[in-house]
Amino acid sequence: MAIMKKSLKLTQTAMLKQILKRCSSLGKKNGGGYDEDYLPLDVPKGHFPVYVGENRSRYIVPVSFLTHPQFQSLLRRAEEEFGFDHDMGLTIPCDEVVFQSLTSMIR
Repeated sequence: MAIMKKSLKLTQTAMLKQILKRCSSLGKKNGGGYDEDYLPLDVPKGHFPVYVGENRSRYIVPVSFLTHPQFQSLLRRAEEEFGFDHDMGLTIPCDEVVFQSLTSMIR
């Protein structure tokens, strides 16, 4: 059982590293609004931006969401639909209302 937990934690850590690398690499391409480490100036430490819905509305979510199974499910759907190698930021493929409901339950 301990091996499964360790394996799951490693998978979550790898996913987080991919997400943060992808988010921080946007600063290199987009220019302004980023600090010297290419992190967005308007995103507090311990958070990351995601884009949700048809209009790609931007939400800032805490890194702690990455441990919740429901949010992990959204990330898997995002990876399946968009992958992590595209210029659109981390896009969550669901309606904004669903995303808002889910994040309010997680908080």
